Amino acid sequence: MYDYLIVGAGLFGSVFAQTVSENGKRCLVIDKRSHIGGNVYSKDVDGIQVHLYGAHIFHTDKENIWQYVNRFTSFNHYINSPLACYKGKLYNLPFNMNTFNKLWNVNTPEETRHKLEEQRRKYHSINEPANLEEQALKLCGDDIYYTFIKEYTEKQWGRSAKELPPFIIKRIPFRFTYDNNYFSDPYQGIPKNGYTAFIHKLLKGIEVKTNTNYFDDRAYFDQIARKVIFTGCIDEYFDYNLGRLEYRSLRFEHERLETDNYQGNAVINYNEASVPYTRMIEHKHFNFGNQPFTIVTKEYPQTYTSSEEPYYPINDEKNSTLLKEYKEQAKLYPDTHFGGRLGQYAYFDMDDTVEAALLLAKEILSEDQ
Repeated sequence: MYDYLIVGAGLFGSVFAQTVSENGKRCLVIDKRSHIGGNVYSKDVDGIQVHLYGAHIFHTDKENIWQYVNRFTSFNHYINSPLACYKGKLYNLPFNMNTFNKLWNVNTPEETRHKLEEQRRKYHSINEPANLEEQALKLCGDDIYYTFIKEYTEKQWGRSAKELPPFIIKRIPFRFTYDNNYFSDPYQGIPKNGYTAFIHKLLKGIEVKTNTNYFDDRAYFDQIARKVIFTGCIDEYFDYNLGRLEYRSLRFEHERLETDNYQGNAVINYNEASVPYTRMIEHKHFNFGNQPFTIVTKEYPQTYTSSEEPYYPINDEKNSTLLKEYKEQAKLYPDTHFGGRLGQYAYFDMDDTVEAALLLAKEILSEDQ
């Protein structure tokens, strides 16, 4: 009945479906949720596009990816410039001269480099960091680590920084300019009409069924298409027969406030452990809204259970080994392809997700010729 069954109507599945459909293939896209878009889903609330599953800012340095997404939506000129709040003080992110000026009262790049080296000197004896804490201290010293990294990271991952692997922080980007643009990519913005409208355009003319769980009737779904593109959890596909991969989850608390401007910025991170959420998002600032009210979202990290949504893979040695075993098992299923953050058990930026879906579509279309 179909050339491809795409399990998951998120960004990866939608881009793949659009590309192969454009090349004459018949697709069915299914999703267990009640809506399309996966975690990039946005909801229009009286003119404010609310990112229900966390902030999504599209950015890329790849011109071909930027040209592709602009076929389906118009982007505004939003520049991501988050703030970090620690003990009542607000600091600019990423770490730049505005941050260092407020933290150390330095004014020039030379002063900043001297201060950084002074902070690091204490940890020069650490040759091979044993954990995230040692890695971070070696890279930045005490002030930056204890103000911006330690409590936020422990809150995010639910464990001590001394228990986290050092590779989580391979490097810490320092910018010696007064520039608060979080991304250095030349292309950046947010769809003017929201991400859901963007996904709708991608899936135009393609058969889509929401509220449809692949695992409720797997035998039926497997026999209605020549190939399956699976964007769910790779371990679930194999019924966890090798064990469960671990994730960190999130809980979102949305609130409408009868004020036109609550925090003055789209994203503020809360670094200290005494604040239970990691960040607060004020959605109207993504699209420069002027409504007389506002909507804010607090993000609370939490332990992942089967009843929660998996968000962040825990890429420690144990899970990395298990993932390799699942990928070996996947080779025995040549008509099933795994994609997206859950299918690959990796955290991808949106442009990487789009690129991966386009590449897989190109590869499969070539095989089918």
